[in-house]
Amino acid sequence: MTTRPTTPLLDTVHSPADLRRMSDGDLRRLADEVRAETISAVSETGGHLGAGLGVVELTVALHAVFDTPRDRLIWDVSHQTYPHKILTGRRDRIRTLRQKDGLSGFTKRTESVYDAFGAAHSSTSISAALGFAVARDLGGRPEDAALGDAIAVIGDGAISAGMAYEAMNNAGHLGKRLIVILNDNEMSIAPPVGAMSSYLSRLYSEAPFQELKAVAKGAVGFLPPPFQEGARRAKEMLKSLTVGGTLFEELGFSYIGPIDGHDMDQILPILRTVKDRATGPILIHAITRKGKGYAPAEEAADRGHGVSKFDVVTGAQKKAKSNAPAYTKVFAKGLLAEAAADDRVVAVTAAMPDGTGLNLFAERHPDRCFDVGIAEQHGVTFAAGLAAGGMKPFAAIYSTFLQRGYDQIVHDVAIQRLPVRFAIDRAGLVGADGATHAGAFDTAFLANLPGFVVMAASDEAELMHMVATAAAHDDGPIAFRYPRGEGRGVELPERGTPLEIGRGRIVQEGSKVALLSFGARLAEVEQASEALAARGITPTVADARFAKPLDRDLILDLAARHEVLITVEEGAIGGFGSHVAQLLAEEGVFDSGLRFRSMVLPDIFIDQASPRDMYTVAGLNAEDIEAKVLDTLGLDRIERSA
Repeated sequence: MTTRPTTPLLDTVHSPADLRRMSDGDLRRLADEVRAETISAVSETGGHLGAGLGVVELTVALHAVFDTPRDRLIWDVSHQTYPHKILTGRRDRIRTLRQKDGLSGFTKRTESVYDAFGAAHSSTSISAALGFAVARDLGGRPEDAALGDAIAVIGDGAISAGMAYEAMNNAGHLGKRLIVILNDNEMSIAPPVGAMSSYLSRLYSEAPFQELKAVAKGAVGFLPPPFQEGARRAKEMLKSLTVGGTLFEELGFSYIGPIDGHDMDQILPILRTVKDRATGPILIHAITRKGKGYAPAEEAADRGHGVSKFDVVTGAQKKAKSNAPAYTKVFAKGLLAEAAADDRVVAVTAAMPDGTGLNLFAERHPDRCFDVGIAEQHGVTFAAGLAAGGMKPFAAIYSTFLQRGYDQIVHDVAIQRLPVRFAIDRAGLVGADGATHAGAFDTAFLANLPGFVVMAASDEAELMHMVATAAAHDDGPIAFRYPRGEGRGVELPERGTPLEIGRGRIVQEGSKVALLSFGARLAEVEQASEALAARGITPTVADARFAKPLDRDLILDLAARHEVLITVEEGAIGGFGSHVAQLLAEEGVFDSGLRFRSMVLPDIFIDQASPRDMYTVAGLNAEDIEAKVLDTLGLDRIERSA
């Protein structure tokens, strides 16, 4: 049984307004209690632990100084917002995090007025905050006439993306009062990469915090009088802004920092002075430590970024064991086999080496693996350049993140028919991360592009074959999608065998009804088929493998030999089923009386729950497929229950 921490100060907090009545000493103690409560809650629910622990003091200070929700606090990515939720009236539900009908793991506008802007992807906060600032100055809606400050909190990983600089460039030009907190913990999900990471590192490595040098360009005016008088705290807090702030100042921001993001004696005076005196855009650079205050998180390679339920004392996570390998590891196995056979095979990831399995590839082939940072647009075009240069690039990107590079997919890859191989992880519904991370749209937005090959793996052996197919394919772009989690436990080859492009397979012969699956719902289709067989209905079951090009011969044969044809996929409308319907219409098959149905994700965003529960909402589990067959056959309730 979990022992919950003693939190006498936190117990008195019902909203951020309660923080504004506390002394600085009480705020320091409150931060300790919030950290303990966060650890306790996540130990019961699992979730993003390290990021929230790294911003506890910042969160307490921001709510204590600023008048939230009138002042709009906008969190980038927002997986660090569990402390924020605890302080904004949601503590009583904090142990429902990421569960069905519980609190979202990210900010969500419909959940609380304190969640000014929803997030889950990175690098959006400064753009959104600037929008709030301009809306404030233009009057906004009548009810928003009292809008206050806009404060964006962005991490050093998120600020590596181009969108953040587009926003800062615009903010510097407009000159609006805007506050950006750069939460620099030297780590996003994986260790940061790139020139920006090196630049931020130099800001606090070129001189010690204890050394106070000349403060540039009037920024001293933002410091409270004790700091202007050379108090000891100032020497611990500031270093040379003539060196450190140059990049941000050139973008039009006044720069303060670096400061210790865990020292309330530094954070509170700076925030109060900025609140009272800032006029234009200002950036406060705070150094923090991901996982701060909880040794198991601090010592973990990823600083406890994403954890399962765990024992608070030991930090040991309670992960269910599986006999089947995860699809991500199967992809890595397949890619390593191809790389061993062809030294032109290279891999690209956008800040997700562990999540995509490319950490394993990097260990074996460090000179052929490229982490471009949180920059999917650049990553796609970089891969296009690699392909144009004669390499065989595999761009391994989650479905939800690939959306961020769609313009580049169209213009830089598809139009030029460059053989970039897209390994699309987290296809379908992903569980606790909810709607923002669902892989719902990739089939639809890729299969409509001329010259694209789009595949989906029905099991882990098929995934191995699709990796091999992609490696062997040099005639234009090719993509293959696969879900999160473990496979089915099928036997794996040492190396995949290339598939014939545009050819599916029959899994089971039957009659009257044909079930044509695209992707990993095949297991549910087979379960539905077994249930139907018990009713005397034995469907034909087929695995399409390809959404583009379609296996015309297979589809037209199934349509000719069966009264009912039902497609099943874990994607949005406009994907595989829509392409099948288009083919059937063009060939005049519907005129023959074929009853065709397409089972897809519904036209809604599905909130977090277990994958099983999410697919129940979507109507794509085995019992839903069985019911669709019975409904399409026109069987009444008595016949269905017989």
